[in-house]
Amino acid sequence: MPHDPHSAVTSEPEDGTPTLAVEQEAVLQPASQGTEGESQHSTGEGLEHVEGYRRPEHFAPEAWTAPTATLPDIGEASFGPPPPAPETVHGPDDRVQITNTSVYPWRVHCYLLITARDNALYQGTGWLLGPHTLATAGHCVYIKGSGVAGRDGWVKSIQVMPGRNGGSLPYGSITCTSFRSVLGWTENGDENFDYGAIITPNNIGSTVGWFGFGVYSDSDLLKTTGNIAGYPGDKPPGTLWYAARGVDSVAARKVYYDIDTAGGQSGSSVYRIDNNNRYGFAIHAYGGSRVNSGTRFTTPVYNNYVAWKA
Repeated sequence: MPHDPHSAVTSEPEDGTPTLAVEQEAVLQPASQGTEGESQHSTGEGLEHVEGYRRPEHFAPEAWTAPTATLPDIGEASFGPPPPAPETVHGPDDRVQITNTSVYPWRVHCYLLITARDNALYQGTGWLLGPHTLATAGHCVYIKGSGVAGRDGWVKSIQVMPGRNGGSLPYGSITCTSFRSVLGWTENGDENFDYGAIITPNNIGSTVGWFGFGVYSDSDLLKTTGNIAGYPGDKPPGTLWYAARGVDSVAARKVYYDIDTAGGQSGSSVYRIDNNNRYGFAIHAYGGSRVNSGTRFTTPVYNNYVAWKA
């Protein structure tokens, strides 16, 4: 199929033995931080150590109304606007804002300012998994079925802002025009294949670090605490928010979890913490009335990201 020369699609070879791709915590700090940026460690319960945050054990339903987003979620380009009642925060909203975004691991999460082919602007989230490669949702890099003339296809560009905190950009903004996805998404729009990558023109990951990623069994995932940090559009513009909860269920290519998210967090890492190492096991992509979901790291997904990372 014809495609933008700066973008690429791939099929999904089934060969290859998955292993864990390790994370890296870079030691370099932004000039404004000197040597004060310290690594953040986990609680030992599979959660990040965030002051004031405790994973709730029970939820009681209550009314919840989202403020108007400054920019629309990139998901709206392919799927249309959300329904009147948000479906991605279930019960009380237990997300907490991260303000020390210039330190690891928070600076691995990136705000995405996405310019579509018709110059419409959207927001999303991505995360670094190598020196110059971000993982994100397929619909963040390739718009499918918008119904708007000139909008579908590879996006024109994405401004990547590692560790954005409102008006503060501790690592600046990087203009990216090279993207990756798979035929299952670009040709078929199949949510089971909704994943992609952004290739940066510099090695920003060597400065801010990156997460590992891995393929895990059903039984392992069902015992796993999922962590998500991203840039929801129902919060102040460009602010990073975190929440965590156990995995609810799994399918062959999807992972389901009751972790609060909102539009704008498409492309966020769904990750686990093992001995203070962080490994993505899914890429957040969809909300739901009871649980939210992400594209699972299977062997083909793993192999594609290894290739895109190279």
